Amino acid sequence: MRRSFASLALAAAIAVSGTAGAKPARKPAPAPVALSPTAPKLIVAISVDQFSADLFAQYRRLYTAGLARLQQGAVFPSGFQSHAATETCPGHSTLMTGDRPARTGIIANMWFDPANPRAEKRIYCAEDERDPASTPDDPVVSAWHLKVPTLGERLKAVSPASRNVAVSAKDRAVMMMGGHDIDAAYWWRRGAFVTLNGRKISPAVEAVNGLAADMIKAGDAPMALPEWCAPRDRAVAAGSKTVGTGRFPLEAGKEAGFRTSPRIDAATGALAARLVDEMKLGQGKAPDVLSVSFSATDYVGHTFGTEGAEMCIQMAELDKTIGSLLDHLDAKGIDYVVVLSADHGGFDLPERLTQQALPGAVRVGSGLGPDELAAAVTAKSGVTAPGRLLYSDGPFGDFYFSAALSAEDKAKAQAALVEIARAHPQVAAAYTKADLAAVPMPGGSPQDFTLIQRARASFDPQRSGDVVILLNRGVVPIPDPSRGAVATHGSPWDYDRRVPMLFWRKGLAGEEQPAPVETVDIAPTLAAMLGLVVPQGEFDGRCLDIDGGAGDTCAPKR
Repeated sequence: MRRSFASLALAAAIAVSGTAGAKPARKPAPAPVALSPTAPKLIVAISVDQFSADLFAQYRRLYTAGLARLQQGAVFPSGFQSHAATETCPGHSTLMTGDRPARTGIIANMWFDPANPRAEKRIYCAEDERDPASTPDDPVVSAWHLKVPTLGERLKAVSPASRNVAVSAKDRAVMMMGGHDIDAAYWWRRGAFVTLNGRKISPAVEAVNGLAADMIKAGDAPMALPEWCAPRDRAVAAGSKTVGTGRFPLEAGKEAGFRTSPRIDAATGALAARLVDEMKLGQGKAPDVLSVSFSATDYVGHTFGTEGAEMCIQMAELDKTIGSLLDHLDAKGIDYVVVLSADHGGFDLPERLTQQALPGAVRVGSGLGPDELAAAVTAKSGVTAPGRLLYSDGPFGDFYFSAALSAEDKAKAQAALVEIARAHPQVAAAYTKADLAAVPMPGGSPQDFTLIQRARASFDPQRSGDVVILLNRGVVPIPDPSRGAVATHGSPWDYDRRVPMLFWRKGLAGEEQPAPVETVDIAPTLAAMLGLVVPQGEFDGRCLDIDGGAGDTCAPKR
């Protein structure tokens, strides 16, 4: 019989004491500010990595546990990550800040700084590259690059007794949802949950790590395929790989099989529940914030695609995991509010989409790699550079020229790159830094943003590339699925931008609002529920009325 990690983790009682580990000393706290008398005691902010609005629509009638319960609250099926760079770090940076990447400064998972004195010019979004021990692949994890405060940080600034906690399999999700001033921060690294440098692992985390280690050592049986997943159970060839019929067997000693399966979500949920107990979250006089990012949907989407048996199993298991966490909070008698959304959507592998007669679903062809484009730029403009001429993290997104170029040569190279890119049959648009800087920050409905407005919402003049390239709809920027992921995200198109947004609280009247909203609306809405006053203009988003027509969610409550 397959063991349930969630049930094992939640059933194993442990003694808890102390806090979630040593923290750096804080400056003297300001005098507390009175919050709303109706404020919930605990904000539970859930992100499901790569949970597109399409995936939610496809499975929403089949959920029976946590995701079924959340649909009884306020449902916004057309939430938008309104920017173009639909990756994990930028998307997570919007959820608890209320700001788009243009303001958060988180333009991508990776960007480049050609003038950086270290030999490695790549910069990871959640590293502190000032530390000589940090590299993009083995970072000193930090929220250093996040330019704005999170909701948890804003709350702590006026309510010093409030705690700000974040957990995920991904360090970047923890840092972007938690921010700089964080009481407990845990993510998965090489087979265990770890925390920030200088802090100790708490007993709750040690217990979950022990359970995970036992399962990885022993292995685990394949997961059952729900009956309603049968139509998805079909093999599809993607290069030398075959996907679509997987059941997630866990080979003994293979940590990767644990991490790229629903088990990592179960472990994350169990850790969140144990931290609620250990830190008594939502059980004190001041409200707390718990951010939980579930990463398995993203891992499954990249490894197997979004339309096979693997994703169907993941949807069933995610529903149970969220249900277990909510049941745990109920048993504690906590007054809590939940918001669930996603950092971005996702797109299935083109080999399966082609079988489904979806026109335009193709893999990226040749000519768009940084070395190919650099050679083409040199041939067209005559510009060269010592070392690398052009840096990028793939065949789309931000492209950076060598810091050694003169202003005149850079202008020539930029013009050549834009002309070359725009002539490529798989490129939808190419913009220079000057093009994007000249565009006002977009407003109005996010579904109506033009391509350049979507790119502008991701643009930071200090960090964005000299040229930004956007691919056509349906072009998957993975040329060879045999070498790694079979599917991905990151485009400016709605299959990557549109995500669900669900709010739930006991007693909250249910409603569904189909009009487009933005993920940057989450933080202003939660701030209003707390009675947290934020100066006008500090949020890109707006407060949403989630009172089922009562019309006073966003009214001050004192």
